[in-house]
Amino acid sequence: MLINVAKKPKIRGTDLTRRRFIMNGALAGLTLTLPEPIRAAVMANRPTDRAISLHNTHTQESLRAVYWADGVYSQQAFQRISHILRDHRSGEVKPIDRRLLDLLYAIEKALGVSRTFHVISGYRSPVTNARLRERSKGIAKNSLHMYGKAIDIRLPDGDLRELRRAARALGAGGVGYYPRSGFVHVDVGRVRYWEGRC
Repeated sequence: MLINVAKKPKIRGTDLTRRRFIMNGALAGLTLTLPEPIRAAVMANRPTDRAISLHNTHTQESLRAVYWADGVYSQQAFQRISHILRDHRSGEVKPIDRRLLDLLYAIEKALGVSRTFHVISGYRSPVTNARLRERSKGIAKNSLHMYGKAIDIRLPDGDLRELRRAARALGAGGVGYYPRSGFVHVDVGRVRYWEGRC
């Protein structure tokens, strides 16, 4: 005996609500891995996407990339960002920590401007880091730059002190202030602050 069972028609509103519920759950899960200050700043606006603009001052390459959309980090965007933040001396590329991008995004939101971060140093290979240490005592032996967890930045025509203030206010990692060299170091390591002489 055959029984004809009709499939329930899908209701678009229900599917949309379910999809939104799943996406919000994914967003909540992903942001739980971020340090609390970054998570609070990122979640404040509940954005549908997160984009970052970068300009490498050594290679003169620029990039604007949506690195997070609809609750998902974009692997393609991370590859492009990691490439622009490569060690410009050796050409070596290292994946950039997603928390660092969320930190930059949070700094941008704290400043209330959508600007391009000028990058002085992103990833540094261990060989490059060792060479820089030979010339400067201000370079850490185990620098977070070697792990894709640190970046040295400035904003063109921006106040360096304001950039430092915004980064420190987040209380989300290390912030080094280098006024003579014209950049601010930020990282996703432990919270600490210093002023450099180089």
